[in-house]
Amino acid sequence: MLSSKHKNQIMKTTNILYGLALVASGILSSCQKDFLNVTPTDRILGDAVLADSSLFENYVINRYLSIKLQDKEGEGSNPGFGRGFEYGLWSSITDESIYNNDDNTWLVQQGQLAPENMGITGTIWGRSYRSIRECNYGLNHIDTVVMSTAHRKQLRAELRFIRAYRYHDLIRNYGGVVMMGDKEYSLQDNLSDPSLFNRATLQQSMDYVISELTAAAADLPTDNNSTNWLPGRATQAAALALKARLLLYAASPLYNVGTWQAAADAAKAVIGLSKYSIAPDYTQLFLNSNNNEIIFARQFAVGARHVCLEISNGPNGYGGWAGNTPLQNMVDAYEMNNGKPITDPASGYNPQNPYANRDPRFYATILYNGASYRGSTIQTFTPGGKDSKDGPSNWNASKTGYYLRKFLDDKNPIDNPWDVAGLQPWIYIRYAEVLLNYAEAQNEAVGPDASVYNAINQIRQRASVHQPALTPGLSKDQMRDAIRRERQVELAFEEHRFYDVRRWKIATVTENIPAYGITITANGGAYTYARKVALDNRLFKEANYWLPVPRADILASNGTLKQNPGY
Repeated sequence: MLSSKHKNQIMKTTNILYGLALVASGILSSCQKDFLNVTPTDRILGDAVLADSSLFENYVINRYLSIKLQDKEGEGSNPGFGRGFEYGLWSSITDESIYNNDDNTWLVQQGQLAPENMGITGTIWGRSYRSIRECNYGLNHIDTVVMSTAHRKQLRAELRFIRAYRYHDLIRNYGGVVMMGDKEYSLQDNLSDPSLFNRATLQQSMDYVISELTAAAADLPTDNNSTNWLPGRATQAAALALKARLLLYAASPLYNVGTWQAAADAAKAVIGLSKYSIAPDYTQLFLNSNNNEIIFARQFAVGARHVCLEISNGPNGYGGWAGNTPLQNMVDAYEMNNGKPITDPASGYNPQNPYANRDPRFYATILYNGASYRGSTIQTFTPGGKDSKDGPSNWNASKTGYYLRKFLDDKNPIDNPWDVAGLQPWIYIRYAEVLLNYAEAQNEAVGPDASVYNAINQIRQRASVHQPALTPGLSKDQMRDAIRRERQVELAFEEHRFYDVRRWKIATVTENIPAYGITITANGGAYTYARKVALDNRLFKEANYWLPVPRADILASNGTLKQNPGY
């Protein structure tokens, strides 16, 4: 559980984040022509922020959240970076899950992505550039704010980190991007500067962001201490770990603008800090932040508006809405508890008892027929299963035969309202990812040496998992396959799979496999299992390795801003 100190820190910062959320809107409004010449009374204007170091720090903290995502009812939340805990998780545009009631995810799964119709991916471009503009405002004016040199150095480093994170999101979705420099307007705000629409090369984009993270790391604190929000503000390790991730991407086949050795060295630098370790309990890792594996995360507190995970993803037999339902494709990726894949004849896998003796991470991640849940048992079988189409609210029954387990906290009621949504952190970077990044890069650079085995086995032998160590003597190709499977299982539903299959250039295979589910038929005391297609017409085209730039921005540039190929 969180300590009282940690709870107080989280609540203090949450009050800053949500009580002063209008700081940004005041500054942004002050950048526009004042037609009415009226001084607003509902927001804090830029000159006030620059006159008060505390308000300026609050402005910096708010940049970790940035712009709201809007749902179909016009409500929204501040997820921070990426999509985080929203209704349709990023996993539901991969081979991990489908969103049971669409939420603009199916068109991505079915290859219908277009510059005018971008589904849940559509906010990345605008939100990222808006945030970059906000960071530039802070960086351009920080020297006018009265504060200590040390305080100014840290806040400047935080702004550079946040800006770099936004560029990282742009690069991994669009490739080479428009570099804003220190401009305080966004692409949507100023159309009079043609140079604003020139996209840098992928190499130039990567080099800039990596250099920014290097600079930020030098001035960020080594620890979250009593003056910081634990662990929601950037540290040296967060900057170095994000740099290592980007260098891994740069060396990958889709990017091909970096070296595997540079990526391995960057991840090794984070490992060498000797500040992080693998948390013993895989389930609890995602329920609270009081562990030593989380490097950088989005924190929530009571009263912080965000998606209520339990009702949005829970089984219909418990009053849940199903939400992000795991695919059979994902279920099949979990090994047996003897470390062998289910396709190995020696694994002991029984297709008529498919959930027995699996990797413990399977049980911590996915709810399946027969799983224990909230004092009862999941029933996805037909006829009569309470969590099947024969149960209550059958429109909320899973189309795949599975429900999400990861992230859900049984201590929260299924029907928890917005204002008491759970405290689960959304983890951006954790130590297991760093180890996986190192293992992959080191294997590609020099082969499967002892350090590669050590990195992977630390993850596999987590106290609550304890999968057998990898078989000695693997070839580079065999180790590559093992690492990719380990990433798929360990990082499931955490917004990695979408980018991994693209950077490896295997998405034309993985994303064109049908979205499978399972049909379970009860016959007396026995069950029969039959694979089914849970979502028709799944399709990935070569163009889909990158997202399309929104059509509105292409048109606004009068053709200067170049679209990604295939759109």
